[in-house]
Amino acid sequence: SVVCYIDIDFFEATLKVNTEFSYQLLMFFANELSESERKMRNLAHMPVKGRVAEALILLKNQFGLTPEGFINIELSRQDLASFAGATYETVFRVINELVADKLISLAGKSIMITNHGGLEKLTKEAVV
Repeated sequence: SVVCYIDIDFFEATLKVNTEFSYQLLMFFANELSESERKMRNLAHMPVKGRVAEALILLKNQFGLTPEGFINIELSRQDLASFAGATYETVFRVINELVADKLISLAGKSIMITNHGGLEKLTKEAVV
């Protein structure tokens, strides 16, 4: 990690003179707000199975895959539950259902997506 400190006066002056930077910063925060709104909508309207599927897809996209094809991060079921906005017990049940449906496979705490299209389909159900 790299930590930077930018003096507020310098930052404000840069915003005033560099319109492209100001625009890109504004677009970044607009996208962040849009993503937050989408996540809140999903928490309210998407079934838990869809939220867990979406969480797995997001983790795969963010962290990539190991050479063996597993998502390149090991999460506890509790971590995954927090990420998906569900209880541990529900995530445990949903993970078992996803394994039974052959959408994912497990090796300890490692998760492999075996049917990406099937997971994507779950994320589209019951979203308004």
